[in-house]
Amino acid sequence: MAKSGSWSSAGELGCGSSGACKAVFIMFSFNMFDHPIPRVFQNRFSTQYRCFSVSMLAGPNDRSDVEKGGKIIMPPSALDQLSRLNITYPMLFKLTNKNSDRMTHCGVLEFVADEGICYLPHWMMQNLLLEEGGLVQVESVNLQVATYSKFQPQSPDFLDITNPKAVLENALRNFACLTTGDVIAINYNEKIYELRVMETKPDKAVSIIECDMNVDFDAPLGYKEPERQAQHEESAEGEAEHSGYTGELGFRAFSGSGNRLDGKKKGVEPSPSPLKPGDIKRGIPNYEFKLGKITFIRNSRPLVKKVEEDEAGGRFIAFSGEGQSLRKKGRKP
Repeated sequence: MAKSGSWSSAGELGCGSSGACKAVFIMFSFNMFDHPIPRVFQNRFSTQYRCFSVSMLAGPNDRSDVEKGGKIIMPPSALDQLSRLNITYPMLFKLTNKNSDRMTHCGVLEFVADEGICYLPHWMMQNLLLEEGGLVQVESVNLQVATYSKFQPQSPDFLDITNPKAVLENALRNFACLTTGDVIAINYNEKIYELRVMETKPDKAVSIIECDMNVDFDAPLGYKEPERQAQHEESAEGEAEHSGYTGELGFRAFSGSGNRLDGKKKGVEPSPSPLKPGDIKRGIPNYEFKLGKITFIRNSRPLVKKVEEDEAGGRFIAFSGEGQSLRKKGRKP
C-alpha cells in the first residue's frame, strides 16, 4: 500500500515516497460582512471646487450682496449630494486651501454656480490666499453657537461711526459663522471697513445664526491715545500761575482786556495798577450769630442813626424842610 503524501500549504502539490502526488487545496471561507466597517464619511460632504470671486459670476443681475456677507455660491450637484446626507441645518462649511494651509468657515447662499465651480467673497479669498481659479476644499461641519466675539478694526476710521455696535450687528446678519484670525469686511455708507476677529467663544469657529452674542472691540490698528498728560501739565501750570497772581494781587474786578467785534486790537492795553494791602477788605463778622438762626446782611456799611443826629441838632419838627422847584421863576420887581 502506498504511503500517503505529506500535506503542504494550500495550493501546493505534495508527493509521497511512492511517487503518488496529490493536489491539496485548502479552502478559506469567510464572510466579509460579518463585522460591517462603519462608514465614517456617510454624513459628511467633502469635495474640491475651482473658486472665483463674485465679480466673475455670469448673469445680468448684480450680486454685490454676496460681497457684503460670509456666504458662498455652490453648484446644484452639491445640493443633490447634501440632500442625500443626514447633515444638520443650517449648512455650514469649512474651506481649506491646502497649498497655503489656510482655512475659514462659511455658509451657503445659493446653488446656482456652474459645475465644479464655487464663488467666494473677495475678502474670503484674501484670507485663504487664493487666486482666481484656485482649488479649495469644501467640507460640511457642525459648529457651536457663539456667545462672545472680539473684533479689532484695521483702520482708525472705524471710530468715526456713531454707533459701531449697531452697524456691526446689522452687517453680521449676512454672515453664518466666524473664525478666529479672519479679517472680515463690512460695507457702511458706501465705505468698506475691515475688522479682524480676535477671539470667539466657546470655540475658534462658531455659528452666529440665531444667537445671543456679546461683542467687544479692541483698539483699532494704528490708533494712538491722545496726549492727555501734556494737557494736564499745562492746566497745572496755569493754575499755579493763576494762584500766584491771586496771592500777590488778590481779587480784582474787571481786570481783563476788552475785545472788538471786528477783531482789531486796541492801541493801548490796560495795565493793572498794583494793589495795596489796605485795599483788600475782609467781610464784616456777625457778632450776634446764634446757632440755628440765619441772618442775611443786606448792607455791609454801618447805618447812621438818625436819633443821634436829632439829639445833637435838637427836637424833631415835622415838615420843617424847604420846598424845591424844578424851574426857578424870577420874581417880578
